Amino acid sequence: MYIPKHFLEEDQQKILAFLKQNNFPAIVSFDGRVPIATHAPVEVVENENGAITVYAHISRANPQWKTFNNQEILLIFQGAHTYISPRWYNHVNVPTWNYMMIHVYGRPRILTGDELYALLSRLVHIHEETTAYSLEGLPQDLVEKQIKGVVGLAVEVTRIDAGYKLSQNRNDEDHENIVQELDKLGGANSAAVAKAMREKRGESKQTG
Repeated sequence: MYIPKHFLEEDQQKILAFLKQNNFPAIVSFDGRVPIATHAPVEVVENENGAITVYAHISRANPQWKTFNNQEILLIFQGAHTYISPRWYNHVNVPTWNYMMIHVYGRPRILTGDELYALLSRLVHIHEETTAYSLEGLPQDLVEKQIKGVVGLAVEVTRIDAGYKLSQNRNDEDHENIVQELDKLGGANSAAVAKAMREKRGESKQTG
């Protein structure tokens, strides 16, 4: 992913938090003719040595899993994004778009047996953390039947491109105008981008 230097995010802990929060990426691979993609819920894990593994599963009926034969694949994690009007600057300019986006590259390994069961159990726990629902609490013959219909994968991450385009290149006046206008618009995306803009500008002032 092309990322101008001032939009590049390199803090691994912030990247990890983003990946865990936006945990329904597009999984992109190549079938020999064209790129193909599937969106899937994932678990993102930082290992003891600092390496990152992304765990996922897709339907066995989906032929994409057959392309995971040691080729490097791409996972696209998308965060909040929104239109930025040129009317919000103190000078003549053109429209643009603010966004938070991370591309993760890695080599997938197919999971079977106990590894696959453990992954599915963890995913259920992540999303049912405040309830008593669990994979282990279900009739195990039902679970085994359902597991036969999915393919698990562990993606050992080889590269991360993190781009946060949050008006870092704008002066304080324009930056504040954009934040205020986004606040006026309301909506989840506008609010999330405005919040991220404030945080990023605060960080740059602390380190500047």
